[in-house]
Amino acid sequence: MMIKPSASASSSRATSPDHDAGVLRRDFMQKGALSLGVSIAMATAKQGPALAVGSSEEPTKMLCDAKCLAGLESAQMVTTPSGLQYKDIKVGRGVEPPKGFQVVCQYVALIEENGKTRIFESTMERKEPANIRVGAGQVIPGLDEGLSTMKVGGVRRLYVPGNLSFPKGLAAAPGRARVPPASPIIMDVFLLDVPGFDLPDEEEEVVPAPAPAEEAAPAPEAAAAEVVA
Repeated sequence: MMIKPSASASSSRATSPDHDAGVLRRDFMQKGALSLGVSIAMATAKQGPALAVGSSEEPTKMLCDAKCLAGLESAQMVTTPSGLQYKDIKVGRGVEPPKGFQVVCQYVALIEENGKTRIFESTMERKEPANIRVGAGQVIPGLDEGLSTMKVGGVRRLYVPGNLSFPKGLAAAPGRARVPPASPIIMDVFLLDVPGFDLPDEEEEVVPAPAPAEEAAPAPEAAAAEVVA
């Protein structure tokens, strides 16, 4: 089953949830398969360290490169009541997505295996953004919750515990690492847009209008002439 890609970010709100969900949908979890037809190629993405994607050894575009990973060491870790943890790589300045709204995002999903971090799904190599309806149960709980408190323009690393990831796991496939049942995973997420909302405009300087010029009083001689006439 392939998910129909969105034609553009502006039309994503009108798309059916059955066609807009990302690779981490619940029905995909139950089938033990990942199939994504919506994705993105980030114009500003840099090639990060050579993390393995399945059996590939080629360098892969990452949301968090080596410099970013070094900065994460000192970043504040936030833990939510559900057990989800995250660190903000970059805090956005836009809106938080209201529940039920479509969001446009890209992500890289990783799992630690034998001391190495392996990518099992990434939208970075594709051409269209992933469209996810927040709070609709279209994706695993960890991603759903993580997106709900992000702001547009933000980049966040999610540390998803096993109870918020894939309860039945994901079988290995060409180009995809195996994800054991209820395994903790890591997700780097970039929130691109919440269609229908714009980033706040910069405050414009208000320049007061000049006061109207007062009409000059007539000279005394002119006033006297008018009275005599």
